[in-house]
Amino acid sequence: MKDLYRLMPEEMEKMVVDIGQQRYRADQILYPLYYKFPKDISELRQLPSAIRDKLVLEGFMIGSATEIHRVVSDDGDTTKLLLNLVDGTPVETVLIQYPSTKINGHPRSTICVSTQVGCAMGCVFCATGQMGFMRNLKAEEIIAQVIHFADLLAKRNQHITNLVFMGMGEPLANYDETIRAVRLLTHQRGFGIGQRNITISTIGIISGIDRLADEDLQIGLAISLHAPNDKLRQKLVPTAKPNSVNDLIAAGKRYFMKTGRRVTFEYALIEGVNDSLEIARELALLLKGNGSHVNLIPINPTAGNFQRPNRKNVIEFEKILYNAGVNCTVRVEKGSEISAACGQLRTDIIG
Repeated sequence: MKDLYRLMPEEMEKMVVDIGQQRYRADQILYPLYYKFPKDISELRQLPSAIRDKLVLEGFMIGSATEIHRVVSDDGDTTKLLLNLVDGTPVETVLIQYPSTKINGHPRSTICVSTQVGCAMGCVFCATGQMGFMRNLKAEEIIAQVIHFADLLAKRNQHITNLVFMGMGEPLANYDETIRAVRLLTHQRGFGIGQRNITISTIGIISGIDRLADEDLQIGLAISLHAPNDKLRQKLVPTAKPNSVNDLIAAGKRYFMKTGRRVTFEYALIEGVNDSLEIARELALLLKGNGSHVNLIPINPTAGNFQRPNRKNVIEFEKILYNAGVNCTVRVEKGSEISAACGQLRTDIIG
């Protein structure tokens, strides 16, 4: 079966012509796909029934995700879904909402999407990394996660404002499908979200970062650093190469030079591991003057025996960076109590 969500608008036009229809029929498929959220070709009411029948005969379908479990945080701002894809593959996706700064405005609604089932990077503090790698997701399976939440939000008269590729998996290890999904989701005849409202996070695949810089996309890049030196980083990220820290700093600079988009370095703070003031000073020296942003993330509870530092230590760590002129913030975590925060996603049902 061929999923309509896989087709770029130009490919959709070619498809309708190939089945003997006029080119404008493509938009009669694209609009409902991305704004009406049909579950079956029979629901494409803008098309004559003969064309719908022809699509089915040609082996096309509308791939949608089936919700099998939902958990909502105590404050109602975070929703984690366990979804089954068309072939039954389970994947977790998260909605994080923040109140609008405008009176009666829509909340900022960020969808954290997965690009793989499991992950091969093996980060010792990450639940996804510890579950191992199952398979890459196709672009249409990534889109299915977004569409499921778009439908859910539409019923509340709300809409998706941001997308972060920070769910299960390493996006740049599934490069081609991730970029196809981004192009479909940002295409004005597709989902139409602004490129600057999308961020891709990577543990540090240098070749992928350089390829991304050449894509002519205005998306954000977040690099998971987690340590200021290679010895410590290799303990936390077993797949890290011997010179990964300097390589990542250099790749971040190249990305900024080509795209003009500031790079964020993500740093998971782990008590007694990478949170000392000495390490903070080492990190400050490494990043001082390079124009990047540091997002400090107090570690979330996972299957590993790691603890987050107390608030005082987090503030002291941040202060050292700030005083050195390094732009930094402490991430306001949402959903950790339902295992929906950074590093907590896996496909077993918890909560």
